[in-house]
Amino acid sequence: MLKVNDINVYYGAIHAIKGVSFEVNDGEIVTLIGANGAGKSTILNTVSGLLRSKTGSIEFLDKPLGTVPAHKIVERGIAHVPEGRRVFLQMTVEENLEMGAYTRPNAGVAAHLERVYEQFPRLKERRRQIAGTLSGGEQQMLAMGRGLMSDPKLLMLDEPSMGLAPILVEQIFEIIASLHKAGTTILLVEQNARMALSVADRAYVLETGKIAISGTGKELAASDEIRKAYLGG
Repeated sequence: MLKVNDINVYYGAIHAIKGVSFEVNDGEIVTLIGANGAGKSTILNTVSGLLRSKTGSIEFLDKPLGTVPAHKIVERGIAHVPEGRRVFLQMTVEENLEMGAYTRPNAGVAAHLERVYEQFPRLKERRRQIAGTLSGGEQQMLAMGRGLMSDPKLLMLDEPSMGLAPILVEQIFEIIASLHKAGTTILLVEQNARMALSVADRAYVLETGKIAISGTGKELAASDEIRKAYLGG
């Protein structure tokens, strides 16, 4: 579904991503794990068109994305749920969700809204509530629901557990597993390596802008090297 080949991304003179290649197949959860500053979010921002690679190529469903504007990438079927949630704080829950459907025909928005409310019943309870008054976990659900409103073929999640209490982290990962079971393909960036590897079909470990290790989620979770570096021994 997604093929990233030899991308190199810079912030000015800083070489942030160094020759990274990976792929995501239809129906998979693929996770990128690594320390802060390893380049995980930069990769998602490059796939979604917010940043550009100096080299290589990115293909989605066998079509190149290299020069496609970010809003057109959404239309092609990629939804990006950014780090830090970034919901529209002064708008209601339902208005936020409707913003996620701006690339969809109006006739289908109501059906997508009901589907999101089925997946996130708490959002339905709070549909008229101002988003800025929601808890952190509820805002994360809202950000994920907003991403799903575009009916994506690929959902990219950037640090969905960041800043959440452990019980809410478990809830978010239960939702991720449920979305996957329902057929959504997911590219997950996550610092909580233990949780990420528990749901991932395959995983890539990033170190200073390069892929250092790759394998199945189970393989990496069982690796002594990964356990010591990312799973607390």
